[in-house]
Amino acid sequence: MSDKQPEGAGESGEFKQPSVPDDVWERFARDTERDIRSSAPKEPSARARMVTERLRQKDAKGAQPEGWRTGPAWREMDGRAARRRRLWAILGVPVAIAVALVAVKPSLLPGDPFGTSSGTPSGGASAAALPAETAPPTAAPSSAAPDTPTLDRPFAGSPAERWADGAAAIVVPKAAPVGTFTSAQVAAALKHAKTLLVGANLAPGTLRGERPESALAVLDPKQPRMLDDVNSWLRAPGKKHDPVVLFSRFDPAEVRPAGDVVKVRGRMTFKAGAHASVAIHMDYTFVFPLIQASKASKAPGTTETSGVPTEVSGGGSTEVARTIVRRVLDLELLDPRKYQATPGKLSITRYDQDLGNTACDVYDGFLHPQFDSAAPTGAPPTGPTTDPYDRSRDIEHSGTETCGTVSRT
Repeated sequence: MSDKQPEGAGESGEFKQPSVPDDVWERFARDTERDIRSSAPKEPSARARMVTERLRQKDAKGAQPEGWRTGPAWREMDGRAARRRRLWAILGVPVAIAVALVAVKPSLLPGDPFGTSSGTPSGGASAAALPAETAPPTAAPSSAAPDTPTLDRPFAGSPAERWADGAAAIVVPKAAPVGTFTSAQVAAALKHAKTLLVGANLAPGTLRGERPESALAVLDPKQPRMLDDVNSWLRAPGKKHDPVVLFSRFDPAEVRPAGDVVKVRGRMTFKAGAHASVAIHMDYTFVFPLIQASKASKAPGTTETSGVPTEVSGGGSTEVARTIVRRVLDLELLDPRKYQATPGKLSITRYDQDLGNTACDVYDGFLHPQFDSAAPTGAPPTGPTTDPYDRSRDIEHSGTETCGTVSRT
């Protein structure tokens, strides 16, 4: 390009010099030449040609370059997804089995969220346990669904199936001061009262017909004739001095416990007595499941619990019979400063019992349950039919009662 300005044409056809200054024109000429050079096509470098050729070959093979639309990040995510798929494949079978089991038995879930659990207490019960008795009942318990007791469920078909087990059912009330006795002295007396009741009706040795040592230990030796009478009853039982009026005893040659649970229901109360004493009242019913000893054998490894010794059938009879014993006891803790009494010991002021399913007119110091498969023992019942589970009715001393029939066991 020339650095000279072109001449312009005038009216006469002759070119004339335009009115643009020379320095402006020169600058325009330089800028134009630079722009033309920068926009002119350039031959690619050797490296650019190599990259272009490699891309062309990959495109021809259908491959995509690393990092473009697909790359390490996407493959890593796909790998994690594949691992998750493999993990679910491994877990799928046990999870499916667990879901199936819960569908069949929802109570397997912790806490029983669907409310399907049977709430089975010990002793083979099929219903929820009753709350503790805190007041005298106003009626007999309703009839349970008819069912035959078995070794696995010895209380089936009985209201006692919902009762508490053994000594735990004997709830000692909270102590409080009574007269001259402190709260601690009252608490000790209540504890001794429970010891008496457990020792007389739940101790394994007592149930086997042995001497009820723990029960006798809490009685006041200074109470006139009491211990002497009891000792004579145990030595030589008879019609007017049978120890079953105080103690639950079974002949081990005749029967054995069906399991290790005795069902118990009742209440214990206390108040100030008439003789400057603490008067303790206890009213409890005990239900004993039993099997015939002549058709049972002791299982290897048999142990004793806080209730009764564990016995099971050894291939013999599986028939279970129940004997029901209700006991009402009134005890006193006397003030030794006013009476001839041993500090801390208890005196018996009343003992009544109601016996259900035991032979009539048999006075050998044992209770004798009747089994359907065995011939009746004792005299035929002559008294009225009563419900041995009815704790709402009063009971009198056994000496004034005749032996009757029970409506259920």
